[in-house]
Amino acid sequence: MMLATPWLLAVFLAVVALASPSPAINEIRQPSNKPGRFLSLPVPNKCAQRPKEFNYRGRNYFFSGNLPQYRNAKLDWLDARNACREYCMDLVTIETQEENNLVFTLIQKGDVPYIWTSGRLCDFKGCENRRDLEPKNVFGWFWSATRQKMAPTNQVPASFNFNPWSQTGHKKVRQPDNAEFDINGTNESCLAVLNNVYSDGISWHDVACYHEKPFICEDSDELLNYVAATNRGIRL
Repeated sequence: MMLATPWLLAVFLAVVALASPSPAINEIRQPSNKPGRFLSLPVPNKCAQRPKEFNYRGRNYFFSGNLPQYRNAKLDWLDARNACREYCMDLVTIETQEENNLVFTLIQKGDVPYIWTSGRLCDFKGCENRRDLEPKNVFGWFWSATRQKMAPTNQVPASFNFNPWSQTGHKKVRQPDNAEFDINGTNESCLAVLNNVYSDGISWHDVACYHEKPFICEDSDELLNYVAATNRGIRL
């Protein structure tokens, strides 16, 4: 099921300009009061020259830590999305166990502590009074890159043979646990993959969006099609 959000309005979805979390709770700080921000539009020249580090089912990906311009950079969730979008990409959407394994392998081989995904909690304007999203911690998660709802967090997703959400975290309960809300009132509304931060292996965690992390970008068919349609003859 798709969340009802027309593509052009997606540019304004970042009214959600949240802050992003780093994984460990001891990295928590007070979120900054950044003004509302928007999603970036693709940059045709950058799309044509986008990094193509590895490929899965015809889609290109890159890890920010392997690019000179982002090697030492960590970005909050929205800034990470925008970095990807300028290349006609978006934060990675993990829809199959095979794709999940690719992400896990990259994290493990590179000894990466955590990465952002496009996973997002529908807890902003437009998500109110939606019975199908309640309770939010179970039914309210979606992939922002495709606006597809995720499987309920307490169930094994289709094409998986296990639940990728961690069984523990700061509160020592199954994820998502919205742990930071109890500390400073900030919702953990973005999905990161953490590398054994809670002695739980590589697994999914909800994190406040203001934290800063490296990220994986994945081709966005929507943005690539848009740039192809508006830039005759461009080679993507």
